[in-house]
Amino acid sequence: MAKPIHISLDVMGGDSGAEVVLPGAEIALLRHPDTRFLLFGHEKVVLPLLEKYPRVRDASTFHHCDVSVAMDAKPSQALKQGRWRSSMWRSIEAVKTGDADVAVSAGNTGALMAMSKFCLRTMANIERPAIAAIWPTTRGESVVLDVGATIGADAQQLIDFAILGGAMARALFGIEKPTVGLLNIGVEEVKGLEEVRTAGRLLKETPLRSFTYAGFVEGDDLGKGTVDVVVTEGFAGNIALKTAEGTAKQIGGYLRSAMQRTLMARLGYLLARSAFDRLREKMDPRKVNGGVFLGLNGIVIKSHGGTDAEGFASAIGLAYDMVRNELLHKIAQDLIHYHRGRFATPADQTEGES
Repeated sequence: MAKPIHISLDVMGGDSGAEVVLPGAEIALLRHPDTRFLLFGHEKVVLPLLEKYPRVRDASTFHHCDVSVAMDAKPSQALKQGRWRSSMWRSIEAVKTGDADVAVSAGNTGALMAMSKFCLRTMANIERPAIAAIWPTTRGESVVLDVGATIGADAQQLIDFAILGGAMARALFGIEKPTVGLLNIGVEEVKGLEEVRTAGRLLKETPLRSFTYAGFVEGDDLGKGTVDVVVTEGFAGNIALKTAEGTAKQIGGYLRSAMQRTLMARLGYLLARSAFDRLREKMDPRKVNGGVFLGLNGIVIKSHGGTDAEGFASAIGLAYDMVRNELLHKIAQDLIHYHRGRFATPADQTEGES
């Protein structure tokens, strides 16, 4: 029997806190019965509600925390006031101590990243962490990073993100050698920022075992799923993410308005209802909820703060998959292979391939 996955939950995080986290944990537990939870929150809020979810109660250990990080708190303020005592900090700390395999929180993104970086530290040879998102495409799904952790990135950091994203694609999609592209304003080598062009050149020149560098990709390639992993810095990545989310809501609003406009439109909707249901499910952000903090000595998953129980269950499911498929081990191995390849002589490379 597989070893249980221990997941620490910041029960107080998000717009609704325990009212979403606990039913989300219930859904996730039905999908993954070998999950065990460490719950961190205020006893007066959590314990009465926990009685409504006996499966979660029986599969969990509860830890009282008298501080909750506000959704609008500044990261520095949250780190100063919430360190050691908050539900967010202690859920991350459980990963550091080995009591949990992964932490999940729907709380303040900036505070969560600050605490995660301070508590877990970055991995060897990784200067700055990244947030990776799962991106629905016409081909299936892709990994996109960074979507907000690192504003601006030099060439080496973009290469680091490529390694991190490639490892996540291997863990999430089961692809032996995923394709990786650098987001740019064109596919020609002379276009784009100097750091992006330099990263592309270095990726071409360095022997890569864990992924295939596919060159530059453009904004429309995100939805096409041209590559398995799209790499960019956090400013552009976050704008792309928010634009995609807004566009999906806009299209959904257009469709609802059009379907209610006339009797014939309503009749057409009824006739094509199954097709619209499939479209709605494909565009449902709850199905791909959860950003993965990559580059740290531990796994932290950021759930959307305004999601519902189904969305939070998806974030827990993502956490489960990242642990079960050994994400950290894959990242560590990929980093070793990359840095060996950077400094290897042609004779070393030939020997390594034989």
